[in-house]
Parts: sequence; structure tokens; C-alpha cells
Amino acid sequence: MPAIVAAVLSIFLFFALCGALVLIIISLRKPTTVPLAVAGGLVVLSLIVVVVAPVDVPLIMGLIIAILGTAVAVLGGNPVTRRVLEIATHGRVKDGANGGILLDAEAAGVRDDDERPTEVLRGGTTIGYLERLAVVVAIIAGYPEAIAIVVAIKGVGRFSELAAAEARERFIIGTLSSLLWACIVGALVRSAIW
Repeated sequence: MPAIVAAVLSIFLFFALCGALVLIIISLRKPTTVPLAVAGGLVVLSLIVVVVAPVDVPLIMGLIIAILGTAVAVLGGNPVTRRVLEIATHGRVKDGANGGILLDAEAAGVRDDDERPTEVLRGGTTIGYLERLAVVVAIIAGYPEAIAIVVAIKGVGRFSELAAAEARERFIIGTLSSLLWACIVGALVRSAIW
């Protein structure tokens, strides 16, 4: 009987993570609430199922679930974080071409006679992917203390760009939403395979 339960749980997790990944890929271009809410619901439902019915997932299926979960955590954090930031800022802060935000020269702390907006927090998209990868791998590996290292490196690296209120707000909200998503997915995978 436990083998059947483990097989059913494994199949459920596989399809739930595949469904979440498909919805996330759809949302990568233009994050919208409904697909992201459904993807988040699938992840949370899977976490609840794994916590309520702790069953050992077979090794091969555990590896597949770990890979799918890592993809969901890394890719899913982008549209989730972008949507959260859009809701939080009501669309007042414009995105730059290099993954940062556009601020006027005065707000960005640039002393320049040029009136063109300055892009700060450049590379945020790439940093977010790397941050989520590090966090989800650390949680799956059983080393959640590494999250503190990731946050410290990110904070030190971005410190000089946080003079403007818009940059601080985006940094804090973006980091927390990104880390929360990666931690939830990491906890799901860790609970399912260990």
C-alpha cells in the first residue's frame, strides 16, 4: 500500500510542478495575475500535500522533482517578483533596458546637467535568477544558512545604488518576493525528496 501512495504522490507532484512551470513560462513575457496565482496555488497545494502525507518519493522521481522544482523556483521568481513590484509601485517606476529601473538624475544621485533618466539596479533580472538558484539549491541540499550569505552579498553589492527611495523600495520588495518564492518551492522539493 505505501508504494502505491508514494507513486500517486510522485505523479501528483510531477504534474503539479509541470503545470506550474508551463504557467510560469507563459507569464515570463507579461506577468499577469491569474496564471501566476494558479502556479502559486499549485506550488502551495503541493507543499501542503507533501507535509500532510509524508511519503518517500522514489529516487529517480525525486531527481525529476528536484530538477522541475529548481526550474519553477528560478524561472517563476521573475514574473512573480515583477508582478509584485508592479502592484507595489502602481506602475510609477519604469524598467530600464538592462534589468534596472529608470530614475531622474537627481533621484539617482547623479550630478549631471543631462535630463535623461539614469538606470540604477542594473542586472537585477540576472541577479534574481542567480539568487533564486542559490537559495533553492541550498534549501534542497539542507543548508538554509546559505540564504544569509546570498542576502549579504546582494546587499553589499547594491549598497551604493540604494540612495534613492525608489531603488530601496524596489530592492527590498523585489528581494523579499524573490526569496519567498524560492524558499517555498525549495521547501516543497526538500520535503518531497528527503
